[in-house]
Amino acid sequence: MSKNTGKNKGIQTIMILAIILLLPGFLYVVLNKSGMANSYATLPIFGDKEVPGTTHRKWGRDIMDTLYHEVPKISFMNYDGKQISLFENDSAISIVHLFYSRDKSFSTTLINSLNRVSGDFRNNRRIKFYSITVDTLYDTPKVLKNYIKNIDPSDKSWYFVSHPSSDILKFAQTGLLQDALATGDPNKPFVIGSSYILIDSKRRIRGFYDITMKKEVERLNDEIKLLAVEEIRNNPPKIETK
Repeated sequence: MSKNTGKNKGIQTIMILAIILLLPGFLYVVLNKSGMANSYATLPIFGDKEVPGTTHRKWGRDIMDTLYHEVPKISFMNYDGKQISLFENDSAISIVHLFYSRDKSFSTTLINSLNRVSGDFRNNRRIKFYSITVDTLYDTPKVLKNYIKNIDPSDKSWYFVSHPSSDILKFAQTGLLQDALATGDPNKPFVIGSSYILIDSKRRIRGFYDITMKKEVERLNDEIKLLAVEEIRNNPPKIETK
């Protein structure tokens, strides 16, 4: 074997060892740069957003801070006469929709479909459902209790609420980003949005599900589960130490 052949093999061996040693680090940098590292399925965040120019570190990278639209806190009276607050539990996922008892179209469909969905999550107390009436003068707790007499939400985290602490139409429009207005027509006194709204524990809107479109209830069910996994991943339970 010639000296050149041995020299070439030595160079090849060194190059192979260098590649083996450097490749993992190179791939780590590429994945971080491309945003592919530690990627998970996640839901979009709806509404206006603002970039204040500050950053935070995540997975070893500097990420621009973003301020997202947040649904404001508001309190109501439940159908059983108890006072409750939307977002009282800062670790809960909320599913919200508008309705009013005199509406026999969207409201009836929204409530009937949500009855099935809420039943699927009856054992998870961190997933809460709110049916919010816009007809606050007519829909008293007594009226609402009679309205849902064929539905029993007591074993679920499902609330039928009225008597809001602020203007309900303004709250719906600017907070929930839903259509909500009074018409003056006694036969149809309100126009309301036909969607469920999925809200995370930070009060950010993560999904709209229009009851007039096929399979939206099924998508809502699936995306509640997806958001629940995201919440656990971002807020892992703390292990108490003695």
